[in-house]
Amino acid sequence: MAAGKWIGGFIGWMAGGPLGALAGYLVGTMFDSMLDGVNNPDNSGTWGSGSERDTGNWQQSYQDYSQAYQKAFRQRQAQGQRNSFLFSLLVLSSYIIKADGKAMHSEMELVRQMLRQNFGDSAVSQGNEILNKLFDEQKREGWQQFKSTVRQCCGQINQQMDYSQRLQLLNYLVLVAKADGNVPQSEVTALRECAQWMGLAPKEVDSMLHLSGGTLEDAYKVLGVSPNASDDEVKKAYRKLALEHHPDKVASLGEDVRKAAEKKFQEINAAKDRIWKARGL
Repeated sequence: MAAGKWIGGFIGWMAGGPLGALAGYLVGTMFDSMLDGVNNPDNSGTWGSGSERDTGNWQQSYQDYSQAYQKAFRQRQAQGQRNSFLFSLLVLSSYIIKADGKAMHSEMELVRQMLRQNFGDSAVSQGNEILNKLFDEQKREGWQQFKSTVRQCCGQINQQMDYSQRLQLLNYLVLVAKADGNVPQSEVTALRECAQWMGLAPKEVDSMLHLSGGTLEDAYKVLGVSPNASDDEVKKAYRKLALEHHPDKVASLGEDVRKAAEKKFQEINAAKDRIWKARGL
């Protein structure tokens, strides 16, 4: 079975580093051709058919050609970032899911839903197979060695994704951990490790774990401040969160990712409103 477009596109975009090496190894064990998703008519870099060139399209102005090239490059760059984001999600999800020693059906199903929403039904079976291969790799390497691999991958993510994209990736990981309705300490620890390795503050995990909570205590934890904080401190914390988590910051990753960020942003605002009401602000 040839590699799906999103998988091949990821390998073509991030050929180096620990993530690229892991992707090449995993996909190489499953598919006949890793680069079918890169070398296809949709993104092979050709500019029209031979017949079009024969009719004189090759005479287009340099400016038109340059604009077309830049547009195609931006589209390919955006797709590469999106594919890289998804593969990173699979790698880190495999670490979070098995942090408590078992893979829960609800956690696996949530990852499948993310795959379906991002890349359609055809990506679900391939992504699911990659997850299972990652679990096999955990067994082959041993937990401590796989932990080291994940740490290296997080380091690459830290270098190649901006802060808001890393926050959204962490948010997805928190949703995976919460999928079965229980987040054991082993998963909380794994989430904090991933956050730290990606250059994020561990307190971001505590904030996201309380996003869906409805109490005033939850609201303060979402903003990452003490109930004893001054009004100015609370306002400053909210402004910082609002800036970092704004949905427009991750719009380049696709509409579905932006919508997920929008939901998170609404929950942050709901937490802010509870605090403002309690303080009479």
